Amino acid sequence: MLTTIQYNSRKLKIDLSQPLDISIPITGEASNVNAWYIGHPKIEPEVIDGNSISVAKGAVVNFNTINFNPHAHGTHTETVGHITEKVYSINKYLTQFFFIAEVVTVAPEKLGKDYVISKKQLQFALGNKKREAVVIRTMPNTREKMSRQYSNTNPTYLLEDAAEYLKTKGVKHLLIDLPSVDKEQDGGELLSHNAFWNTSGKLRLDATITEFIYVSNKIEDGTYLLNLQIAPIENDASPSKPILYKVIA
Repeated sequence: MLTTIQYNSRKLKIDLSQPLDISIPITGEASNVNAWYIGHPKIEPEVIDGNSISVAKGAVVNFNTINFNPHAHGTHTETVGHITEKVYSINKYLTQFFFIAEVVTVAPEKLGKDYVISKKQLQFALGNKKREAVVIRTMPNTREKMSRQYSNTNPTYLLEDAAEYLKTKGVKHLLIDLPSVDKEQDGGELLSHNAFWNTSGKLRLDATITEFIYVSNKIEDGTYLLNLQIAPIENDASPSKPILYKVIA
């Protein structure tokens, strides 16, 4: 279903029948992707007066309670409220949901004992392109990312100058297939979070970071229309479902 839409001053041709989901779902299994030293999510029937509210157990409905942490258990989108004393709710500060996005693939560089994404790499990947959103896929890119247990593994992260570069370039929405844009253990500095949200100056309240995405190898680098969907939760972060649509013309 080819559709032409007017987006700002541009006319974009996209195929709404071919959405590209880059989210990782939350399951109640131990194999659920995980980080930050907590257990896996739980999705279980509520028990009321000793009765399990599940059709399989004789109830007339399924009535599951879900226990999870958005930062640890799947694709999530966060505001600057993630790192500030004042809580800035994603449900209040993400008020637009469609953006022109560029998908880029980066092979992390070795830096001491770490693997990192540098400013130079992003400059090469983006060139002169001006985009509202940037989607970063790291190599190697396997489906193991859908279930990896990241705690105490020192995953790849974004260098501060790379985050600063994206901010200076006007990127409002950063999406990445890692548990964090910062180093797992950095003494609480959170250099890339702070740089991207400009916490030393005027806060970028309308900027977001989305972590724990998975970009299939079938999705080519290039320009897409991004639909950044969140759950309406008043919190610094929400589970999210970013969807890409290839821009045909």
